[in-house]
Amino acid sequence: MFVLVAVAVVCLAQSAVAQVSAAPVRTIDARAAGNLERTRFVIDLEEAVEFAAFTLADPYRVVIDVPELDFSELAENSRDGRGLVGTFRYGLIAKGKSRMVLDLTEPVNIDESFVLESLEGQPARLVFDLVPASRKEFLEGVGKLKSVGNLPTKAPLASVPTPKGPGKMVIVLDPGHGGIDDGAIGPGGTKEKDLVLQFTMDVRDALKRHGGFEVLMTRDDDTFIALDERVEFARTNGAQLMVSIHADTVTQAYVSGATVYTLDETASDDLARMLADKENRSDTIAGVELADKPDEVADILIDLARRETKNLSISFARRLLGDIKPAMKLNKNPRRSADFRVLTAPDVPSVLVELGYLSNSGDEKLLGSPEWRKKVAARFASSIETFFSRMSKNSG
Repeated sequence: MFVLVAVAVVCLAQSAVAQVSAAPVRTIDARAAGNLERTRFVIDLEEAVEFAAFTLADPYRVVIDVPELDFSELAENSRDGRGLVGTFRYGLIAKGKSRMVLDLTEPVNIDESFVLESLEGQPARLVFDLVPASRKEFLEGVGKLKSVGNLPTKAPLASVPTPKGPGKMVIVLDPGHGGIDDGAIGPGGTKEKDLVLQFTMDVRDALKRHGGFEVLMTRDDDTFIALDERVEFARTNGAQLMVSIHADTVTQAYVSGATVYTLDETASDDLARMLADKENRSDTIAGVELADKPDEVADILIDLARRETKNLSISFARRLLGDIKPAMKLNKNPRRSADFRVLTAPDVPSVLVELGYLSNSGDEKLLGSPEWRKKVAARFASSIETFFSRMSKNSG
């Protein structure tokens, strides 16, 4: 009998708690085989693990959650699908928890799903057999999830709030992507999630040397954080500024240089709109169900951002561009705006910085330089300090 919902929980001798606390289980291979009539997805592991799965629609996806796995042995080209699986991706989704997301070519039922223990030199295996389904059948099972044992269900944010010192300004630094979401990948293999994390930590360290700031990061390791959680983190901690760091790709390899974005429902140009659409799909890539705010709430938030926060965001964007110009190449149109989901905090001035474009070989090489990153990070820190120093003087 076909299973209409992609849900399977297998209890093995080793508990999920033990798996989470132990070293990550090594992944040996992952592959899809078959055709449009029946496709098998197999994950080879050094030992068996518990797993749980669910489906998401628009686009059609199967999401498989397991304890933390070590994916380092998988080849970079091991993401190609076959049959009912168009492509798949993998990575951390929370502390101690990994995820695989299968992008489907059409709606499916999971006919069978099971785990095989390692036996006689053969690896342990997770197996999912997929068969075609109608859209109605698929939608009936979307998002339904049974018990997943002790697997973590939510990614904790990186920084634990600490009491603010007297007069300290709270700055939230937000390295984009992470975990299962690699972000952009340059022709030389540079992953956006790794590059922006390294750069953001350099900015954090430079700000701490300046003093006077409480610096928090939405993530400080290779973990996925949903967009709305990043925004809520800044708001909950009373941030006076949020800086989201990215380094995207575009189809035009000649596009290069840094760009600073602020929030606007109407994109300043086609490139800004395209990049905002890409960044806003981060949750979809990670297999997260988007919970859109009601229209009336969203309208209020955008309106508040325009009235009070937008001016400060624009002011900082201009300040930052002026301060970093001597140290890095700027895009020919370096100040842009679009409807980036991560910039929607109504009470936190926020900017999104594209350090450059990994699709440009020159930018990719430059952004990969530790010396360059530290030099530019120092400029970022000085710009933040100057911005708040002048704002304090004006308010006084």
